[in-house]
Amino acid sequence: MVFLKNKTALITGSTSGIGLGIANQMASEGYDILLNGFGNSAEIEKIKSELFEKYGIKIFYVNADLTKKNDIKYLVEEGLNYFGHIDVLVNNAGTQYTAPVEEFPDDKWELILNLNLSSAFYLIKEVMPYMQKNNWGRIINIASVHGLVASAHKAAYVAAKHGLLGLTKVVALETAKTNITCNAICPGWVYTPLVEKQIQNRVDSGEGTFEKLKKDLVSEKQPSEEFVSVEQIGKLCLYLADESTTQLRGAAIPVDGAWTIQ
Repeated sequence: MVFLKNKTALITGSTSGIGLGIANQMASEGYDILLNGFGNSAEIEKIKSELFEKYGIKIFYVNADLTKKNDIKYLVEEGLNYFGHIDVLVNNAGTQYTAPVEEFPDDKWELILNLNLSSAFYLIKEVMPYMQKNNWGRIINIASVHGLVASAHKAAYVAAKHGLLGLTKVVALETAKTNITCNAICPGWVYTPLVEKQIQNRVDSGEGTFEKLKKDLVSEKQPSEEFVSVEQIGKLCLYLADESTTQLRGAAIPVDGAWTIQ
């Protein structure tokens, strides 16, 4: 892998879960990191300190609500003011809500479409002029297996993730003659602190042992019977950001323990 010095990665939703895992992997390869996500100030300062102490990279946090266009513009402007450039954009931020279509709240539909899809569009729109100016950039959209297949009660999420894959393809076509690429990663079940908490809640309710419930959960969808790790997603982002992947364009890469090939 080419070691890219002085490259900056903007990773949305990077104060926890998959996004934080991506930030750690990219920082480990020398990327400066522009963090964005929810959390109290003490937690965010701890994340910044840990990344700096581990990897010695530059790190900056911008508090921005990605459902608001002005906040997205502010996030990019602040990042450019601090680093001077944004070379890799990882659209990871997202949210979920489940309900049958006829019961799905309008506000939840709008929130999920805004955060999971529209924010990616507006962020790409904001960073593209700078990537075009440098004739180099990597746009990585964290989609989902639900960009490839559907599940009941997830109308908004499935619609947004399918749309994100469409957006990925369009951007890839529009940048095909440049050194800017756009690809998507489609994770299945990823083992995050949130998933761990969900399993522990079931354990506390007396439904079984932690290991049994963990295996039961992942086995419902993934034939491998293993969760994807945040480290694996982070390393795939590093691969997609590498010079060797210049001709990998518009891909939707499933990382799902064989879920979507069934």
